[in-house]
Amino acid sequence: MPYDLVFDVEGTLVKVQVKAAWFDGDRGNYVVDNRRTKTNRRVMVRGLYTNSDFDFALAYVQDLDLFYVFPVEVFISYASEIHLVETDKRQRKPRSAEYRDAWDLILHRAVQKETFVRTPVKFGEACGEVIPSQALMVDQPSEKV
Repeated sequence: MPYDLVFDVEGTLVKVQVKAAWFDGDRGNYVVDNRRTKTNRRVMVRGLYTNSDFDFALAYVQDLDLFYVFPVEVFISYASEIHLVETDKRQRKPRSAEYRDAWDLILHRAVQKETFVRTPVKFGEACGEVIPSQALMVDQPSEKV
């Protein structure tokens, strides 16, 4: 399973991958690996995620108790790492900045998805006709026992 969590957002299930960021002292920013990693005792195998693996990736920066909320198409568009810059020393903000605490993206995506809810119907209702045995007797007095 390529996702870690599932959120139920207003009746829509949203698949979420969670990644932890680490601090790169040489570069002065936080880094998240955006590849899947499988390990056993001898080998670590890395692979790429696809658009259908999950809906969002959450990158957690523990030192700052901060989340980045990346739509899957953005998350997988990075080469192999995402650098999260938390200093104001740069002239322009990195592309990742717009996903800082962007929880509204999950709600927005969930609302856009169609949710199919099946409501049981009687045969007559499904075909547009009233079947006498299924008709409601509203105006008829009930019998007393």
